[in-house]
Amino acid sequence: MDLLQAIGNTSIVRLRKVVPPDCAAVLVKLEWENPTGSMKDRMANAVITRAEADGRLKPGDTVVEYTGGSTGASLAMVCAARGYRIRIVTSDAFSREKLDHMAALGAELTLVPSEGGRTTRKLILGMIEAARTLSREPHTYWTDQLNNRDSIAGYFPLGEEIWSQTGGKVDAFVHCVGTAASSRGVATVLKRHKPGVRIVVVEPTESSVLGGGPAGPHKIEGVGIGYTPPLWDPSLVDEIAAVATDDAKEMARRLACEEGLLAGTSSGANVIAAIELARRLGPGGTVVTLLVDSGLKYLSTDVYRRP
Repeated sequence: MDLLQAIGNTSIVRLRKVVPPDCAAVLVKLEWENPTGSMKDRMANAVITRAEADGRLKPGDTVVEYTGGSTGASLAMVCAARGYRIRIVTSDAFSREKLDHMAALGAELTLVPSEGGRTTRKLILGMIEAARTLSREPHTYWTDQLNNRDSIAGYFPLGEEIWSQTGGKVDAFVHCVGTAASSRGVATVLKRHKPGVRIVVVEPTESSVLGGGPAGPHKIEGVGIGYTPPLWDPSLVDEIAAVATDDAKEMARRLACEEGLLAGTSSGANVIAAIELARRLGPGGTVVTLLVDSGLKYLSTDVYRRP
């Protein structure tokens, strides 16, 4: 089997301890089973193989991207497997493990300084401009994740997996928004199968711009970019939920201690929003969400390292 064939077909399990009584079932996809420990392997494979297929990416080219880390590790893995040089623009706002992971897979890193280690609109825009500068060099392909529609198709198989693994008994799908590609890809598939399925997207309370609030700094890595992402499609979304950074971190810790599931901060936010919806749906319903990546990517952060 080729390495890239190991992407996808991740397990789905039911949460038993953190979900209160009299709620719908909450099922989580264990996306850390992908080769780099993140769901982003799905989009990385899609954007590289599709660019190869239509000639945007040619042998000997360099791939460039701006990323908080998981996308960068996924792209670095795919580029290593396919034989491309990769240059990543990232920041000290993201965990040391993520930066080290990208470098270990051969990525050449450019760091853009953050404001106190927090994700802000200014930081994201600064990273994009740095990537744009690198992309002007000859024989360079910029994957440009916030604008690249190929990434949406990378999540169609995830939607099909959810539909198949639940036997079509899925009432709602809940997921955080970064680029919006993953929620859009899954929603497209699920609504095709079941138009009445409820799609709930999650963003940080501190920067709830999709819900009409102001942009602000937060510490939920990989989501909440501070403005509406270009791939956002509100027609597929039934509800927008906001979860505070501290609550997301606490739920990540609870998932580890009570469920044995070691996940990152955005996964904690996903579960909080899924439980809130499960309360409203009541027994007999089924809510699906994602454990986006492994908590091993956050062991040096305050999610798991107590003072």
